[in-house]
Amino acid sequence: MRNEKIYLCLAHMSGREQKFIQEAFDTNWVVPLGPNVNGFEADLSGFLGGRPVVALSAGTAAIHISLLHCGVSYGDEVICQSFTFCATANPIKYLGATPVFVDSEQDSWNMDPDLLETAIKNRIAKTGRKPKAIILVYLYGMPAKIDEIQTIARRYETPLIEDAAEALGSRFNGLACGTLGDYGILSFNGNKMITTSGGGALVCPNEEVKKQVMFYATQAREPHPYYQHEKIGFNYRMSNICAGIGRGQMTVLSDHIEHHRHTFELYRELLAGIDGVKLHSEPSGRYYSNYWLNAIELAPTLRIKGESFAYEGTPRSSCEPNANVEALRLIMNAEGIETRPLWKPLHLQPVFADCPKYENGISESLFKTGLCLPSGPCVSDEDIRYIVNLIKTNIE
Repeated sequence: MRNEKIYLCLAHMSGREQKFIQEAFDTNWVVPLGPNVNGFEADLSGFLGGRPVVALSAGTAAIHISLLHCGVSYGDEVICQSFTFCATANPIKYLGATPVFVDSEQDSWNMDPDLLETAIKNRIAKTGRKPKAIILVYLYGMPAKIDEIQTIARRYETPLIEDAAEALGSRFNGLACGTLGDYGILSFNGNKMITTSGGGALVCPNEEVKKQVMFYATQAREPHPYYQHEKIGFNYRMSNICAGIGRGQMTVLSDHIEHHRHTFELYRELLAGIDGVKLHSEPSGRYYSNYWLNAIELAPTLRIKGESFAYEGTPRSSCEPNANVEALRLIMNAEGIETRPLWKPLHLQPVFADCPKYENGISESLFKTGLCLPSGPCVSDEDIRYIVNLIKTNIE
């Protein structure tokens, strides 16, 4: 076993974060709002091509407020990509609405446009109402077929929310993911492209919406000399200290993107020719992925050493990764290498068992056969060679 663990995507500091944090302490701006928050929002806006940005306490908060701004309330339905982390769908439930899960297409692993339109038509036929919003996800940093999905959203006049939590720096046809819909969601958790230790942001369509979002994110306080509240608000703004970390991280964002893409190219080179192992990659030149996490598919016909022991004592079901995926994960873990199965589709999660779903089997198949590999800025070329060698030596 290695002395140092290789993590999927460990936070990497630029060395400049402390300067902005110290400024916050020196000026006593240690609360939400402040110069670092303003500066971080400006940096993000510039990186994304000028769209207004509101820095918030979490990406989940950004989804919640975007849904509120779309008018989602109790009894409504919201289309949601099934192949994603639960934080994408949870805010729908916060509002008393119902997620309607739509499966993925094979090329990008993101929402299937044809199935999306089928779902919208079917919900209108069944309920007499169209869904209040669509939440699309850019899984592992890979852009979706956003042009087709935009067309459908516009056809049905339904707001489109881009969950770009994993896709900061990714582009489709040269345009930044998170700026192609009505709202864009960013995340700065410790394992993302950049971190603020926690936090997120909402990319807004214009300055007027930004003002409204800031209003709701600061407890919906009315402009009076005393505390007047006419609407329910939330304590969702990012702290000036966390934003200081973000400002330092923005100075290395481009370097992080370059490194993640470099890890993909090295994985592609080293995995080439290994039968039964497929690396997820950009479907065409229109896609530019940050490759937040590199992911592989293991053919069900593969035999991994130790496979028969992978689920010893654990009941098998159709809602688990294949045994060879678990076997490889355990082999990697024993060598101090963090890997992770792909997201379990939300339509398979017990908590969402009663929600409508439109599935084609793709996300379930990927969940059973896929594994995420270390890809972050602390992962070296030597680490990648070691990981690929382990894969090669453990295929029977």
